[in-house]
Amino acid sequence: MTTSRYAVASAPAKVILFGEHFVVYGVPALVAAIDLRAEALLAEREDGLIYIGAPDLGLAGYFDAEGSFRPEEGGKEAEGALRPIFVAVREIWRALKARPSGVNVEVRSRIPVAAGLGSSAAVAVSAAAAASWLSAGRLEEELIFKAALEAEKLIHITPSGVDPAISTYGGLIAYKKGEGIRRLEIGAHLELVVGDTGLKRSTGALVAAVRALKDRRPGLFSKLLEAAEELVDEALGALKEGNLRALGELMDISHGLLASIGVSNAALERLVHAARRAGALGAKLTGAGGGGCMIALVEPGKGREVAKAIEEAGGRAFLAAVSEEGVRIERAGPSGA
Repeated sequence: MTTSRYAVASAPAKVILFGEHFVVYGVPALVAAIDLRAEALLAEREDGLIYIGAPDLGLAGYFDAEGSFRPEEGGKEAEGALRPIFVAVREIWRALKARPSGVNVEVRSRIPVAAGLGSSAAVAVSAAAAASWLSAGRLEEELIFKAALEAEKLIHITPSGVDPAISTYGGLIAYKKGEGIRRLEIGAHLELVVGDTGLKRSTGALVAAVRALKDRRPGLFSKLLEAAEELVDEALGALKEGNLRALGELMDISHGLLASIGVSNAALERLVHAARRAGALGAKLTGAGGGGCMIALVEPGKGREVAKAIEEAGGRAFLAAVSEEGVRIERAGPSGA
């Protein structure tokens, strides 16, 4: 009979209320964690290898201490998908100057992939958190955020940092690149409906396309940045006052601004306009755009009607509650084998 130490951590998905894309250029983003979570199980092994499996995706393989990869399931695709998880775990070990001889990592997620809900960040945060607990017996939130940010760089090239921040800290935050997060207190309960187009897209490609637009039209883009910042300022005021109608109107304007930089598409427009026709206070794309998800702000008790309209327009819809809790340990201890 042998025992191995293990830890299971989970982290929430997110929706961006205001500021996507513009956050890369210094505009604050307003972001909420939602009660949809990814989970990572880490357990010690004795051969020095880091085995990572994502059974939901049919991907698995082994990394050695130097980062060389040997696939077990999923071939070449497995390395690209699993390396960010390896990086998140490795960065925690480096920061804490502690590592076990090896580790098994299993990740599972209820968060749609490539849909704008921060799936990759939630997975990286949960893996980093389990590594932190396994290595030091505590959650080092700042280290977890930084480790997940390094993992995100493999996926999004120049990430803003907002996704790993909200998955780590939870709740509702204002995030500004280079300045970190500020927790927000709001004057009303936010009832949201998320609509998923089912279209996967590359955040990195969309960010690059917006950057190319900025380079082609620098003067015009600077005015769009000013408008985006003014939207965030007004949204902060509406949130503080609990003025849901004003907040919804500002969401509609934000969607128009995002459409103007080319990140909406026909599928998103169908869902956004269906939600508005069904009585949503406001609706917009969330995340990088180009597919993925949109969100609708609704009056309390009206979510199911709006969700039905989104589904009739071709999307998959669900009600989302804001998750005040960020990353957490679900369970830990020794396991018998």
